[in-house]
Amino acid sequence: MKKTYIIAEIAWGHDGSKKQALELVKAAKKSGADGISIHITDLPTYMVPYYGSGEGKVSKGREHLEVYKYLQDINISNNDWIEICELIKKEKLDLCIMPNDLASLKFSEEVLKPEFYVISAAGFVEKEFVKEVAKLNKKTLFRIGGAYLGEIEDALNIFYKEKNSNIILLHGFQNYPTKLEETNLALLASLKNIFGVEVGLADHIDGGSDLAKVIPIVALSYGATYIEKHITLDRDQKSEDFESALDPKAFEEMVNYVRAAEIAIGESKLRGLSDATIRYRNISRKRIVSSRKINKGEVIDKNCICFMRSDVGLTPDKIDVIIGRKAKSEIRKNDSIINEMLD
Repeated sequence: MKKTYIIAEIAWGHDGSKKQALELVKAAKKSGADGISIHITDLPTYMVPYYGSGEGKVSKGREHLEVYKYLQDINISNNDWIEICELIKKEKLDLCIMPNDLASLKFSEEVLKPEFYVISAAGFVEKEFVKEVAKLNKKTLFRIGGAYLGEIEDALNIFYKEKNSNIILLHGFQNYPTKLEETNLALLASLKNIFGVEVGLADHIDGGSDLAKVIPIVALSYGATYIEKHITLDRDQKSEDFESALDPKAFEEMVNYVRAAEIAIGESKLRGLSDATIRYRNISRKRIVSSRKINKGEVIDKNCICFMRSDVGLTPDKIDVIIGRKAKSEIRKNDSIINEMLD
């Protein structure tokens, strides 16, 4: 199967620290990620200053904070992003940027120059914004969690009008964390059939659960070719978005599971038997053996043979080759029967 593209999402998990962001980049590289996803935000054009606090807007324990001020405190400056993105390039990781506003899109394209863009479902109805991303003709990940099918279709059509078909639909949403029953992996196959584009999973279930390393594997069997997962340096540190994040060791384990699953899934096309399969076939198949002593000159019929596992001998499908022939010499009970024994 096609190699699965794995994205380590930093999002706001840097907590406003350039040092922490740089460490996350190095951890993602060491853990086997192919790309890193970051959020670039010009807060004054993205959010009103009085945007209310509350559950589901930020990570657990911060619900009481004024969201605008909190994000303002942890928002990384453009100059720091330049340095962080230089490290991303140096580590040979693809840069995936989710610009949250037009100003951030302009900065991202002119300065940071990512390989991928990311559009959140909330941005699908901002037609001018979607159009500006489409015009850049770069691979774009559409995070579809919370979007209606019509909204997805409208956003994709904007891309198609700009002759940009470099599209991947990422199923999944962040609900601090997302419940297992809300994951609905079977939808991946439907999305692929409906829209005819590549699909992936932005997995946001509890990063502390062993299932966080297993769910992405299951997604592969429903057609996912992209897996995105939050990464954090230490879950006990409880950085922003920690609920759905894996620490570097767990992230590496997830990557290893995905790579192993790719091998196990293999290819859907029919092909000849491998050497290992042929060896198993030869070991496991029964052979034609004598069910009793057969005297020299005796004609072989069905009453003097049976099918049993043996190291040598003709296989049961060759029974017509031996019926009616005479034994050249005495054949003992349980002897495998081969052509050389018969006239």
